[in-house]
Amino acid sequence: MSLFVAAMAMTANAQVYVGGSVGVGSVKLGSDDAETTYKFMPEVGYNLNSDWAIGVALGYQKGACTLGKGAYAQDVDTELLQVNPYVRYTAVKSKLINVFVDGGVGFGSYKDQGTQFELGLRPGVAVNLNENISFVAHVGFVGFESFSPKGDGDSSNTVGVDLDGKNVTFGLYFNF
Repeated sequence: MSLFVAAMAMTANAQVYVGGSVGVGSVKLGSDDAETTYKFMPEVGYNLNSDWAIGVALGYQKGACTLGKGAYAQDVDTELLQVNPYVRYTAVKSKLINVFVDGGVGFGSYKDQGTQFELGLRPGVAVNLNENISFVAHVGFVGFESFSPKGDGDSSNTVGVDLDGKNVTFGLYFNF
């Protein structure tokens, strides 16, 4: 009975958020026809206190992707399944806007192509539309990325800052 009461008390005070992002785009690779690319990234998290939260985003992407970086980069049409657990630190808080950074680890598997791994930071901003709904944007990535192709291909490893348009996401969170 004590465990039940404790669980109910934790749930009553829980600061759980759910949401995620959805993206649709058109990509033209060389002289080929344009292809629609879409991404679905649901997310769930728990606010430990006013500064710290933990969460996980699960994702699916289908369409044109760039695998690897620099001289090893290749454009392919594929599917990606990924999981990204993270810890979030909110550095600036106001009634309307919160500025945060997610520190996380990402794992992904490209269908018939290979796997990816990343470790780094994703800065973001949340616009609090009301007490229960937030519009959230992540901009860029700072850290380490690795892609390992299936078969005999060369792996690629990248350390640095990536601020291109592919690293901007928008989504909605519902706060409970």
